Amino acid sequence: MANVSLAEESDGYASVADLYDYVVPYRGRADIAFYVEAAKESGGPVLEVACGTGRVLIPTARAAIEITGVDSSARMLEVCRRKLADEADDVRSRVRLFEADMREFNLPQSFALVTIPFRPFQHLLTVDDQLACLASIRRHLADGGRLIFDLFNPSLEHLVNTKLGEETDEEPEFCTPDERRVIRRQKKVAEDRFHQVNRHELIYHVRHPDGREERLAHAFAFRYLFRFEVEHLLARAGFRVEQVYADFDKTPYGTKYPGELIFVTTKIRE
Repeated sequence: MANVSLAEESDGYASVADLYDYVVPYRGRADIAFYVEAAKESGGPVLEVACGTGRVLIPTARAAIEITGVDSSARMLEVCRRKLADEADDVRSRVRLFEADMREFNLPQSFALVTIPFRPFQHLLTVDDQLACLASIRRHLADGGRLIFDLFNPSLEHLVNTKLGEETDEEPEFCTPDERRVIRRQKKVAEDRFHQVNRHELIYHVRHPDGREERLAHAFAFRYLFRFEVEHLLARAGFRVEQVYADFDKTPYGTKYPGELIFVTTKIRE
């Protein structure tokens, strides 16, 4: 399987970015409170890598924390800016947004906390890309600063038993403010077990108010990582693992299967 560049990955959001915030599993995701609490504990400023539409970034700014968001998708950042326009002046004043590749970015300040919510680290398909991202983050962290991010914990049953090309995940229908009705499905279209990379499509079946139907697809590649693989990456990149959680309620890793892989790490002083 050929690697997919981050430019290709981010382009996939262009047609579906305005649907992202209405997807039912995303609306109820418990990570927002977890990351806002971490931001408040840090005191700021915070850098959120792959901030997308601001699903976590905006609640963080509402909590009186200065936050910078970086994302490679211009379309997702456009949605985030539109949402920010509806916020109070003091919330908007705490936010800065930059379009940049998570593997290589340069910002004019350092941060007490860097976060990568909801698994975008898994769009990095090679060790070189993963280490480049971690090096960019480390350059922007103050001494003793924290990096917190989450991945999915691989379910061996799911990896082995999910059929290629079969639409799965019976999610509830959702409706957008302009009265489009949307059903989203997912399918795995290719797998590379040697490199731990699967290629997926998120398929949006859209019915417009005038009855017109549309099918939108967001195609992407995803690399799955195992706990100790990530810990070795972090050690190579100059981070010390403080905690590994299985859920956003801070349940310890190993108490839920498959659960999440949530890493709380600290920058090691040189």
